[in-house]
Amino acid sequence: MKKFLSFLLFLIIILGVIGYFLPTKFVISKTTTISSTPEHIHKYVGDLNTWQEWTVWKGDDPDMEITVSEKTKGIGANQSWKDKHGGGSLTFTSWSPEKGIEYDLFFQGGKYKSKSAIQYVSSSTTRTRVKWTLEGNMDAPIIGGYFALFMQYSIGEMFKENLNQLKITVEQDK
Repeated sequence: MKKFLSFLLFLIIILGVIGYFLPTKFVISKTTTISSTPEHIHKYVGDLNTWQEWTVWKGDDPDMEITVSEKTKGIGANQSWKDKHGGGSLTFTSWSPEKGIEYDLFFQGGKYKSKSAIQYVSSSTTRTRVKWTLEGNMDAPIIGGYFALFMQYSIGEMFKENLNQLKITVEQDK
């Protein structure tokens, strides 16, 4: 038993030291190409009322409550949600049918703030590259680096699923 406790203490110390040196900043980026124009894609991305048609957030938590503000398009449009992870909110800070959107994203009552963007780059008259990015900093000592690593995998996979669903939704609406 003494050896096990010593090993456990050693493991906790090692994980703490590693966590101390892990970067707490994270950048997540996923892309897809959609057979459509930026303006048509923006019909879904630029209006918070249409996000539930292509985002998969609720699949992770069917009891999630999403509240969309009266203003659903343009700079200042926002939504908030309550879920099993503590909820959050987002507010559009940039909005362009040709270039995409940028928004501030807050988790756990504003404790964690991130910047996110969904950008369009037209590669031809019928194809558009859509890039979704998220940047932030997990300012929690020691565990922040582990949270930043986790964000790469969990949010990155959600972005990929959301972009795939956006592609399907947009390409079916021609």
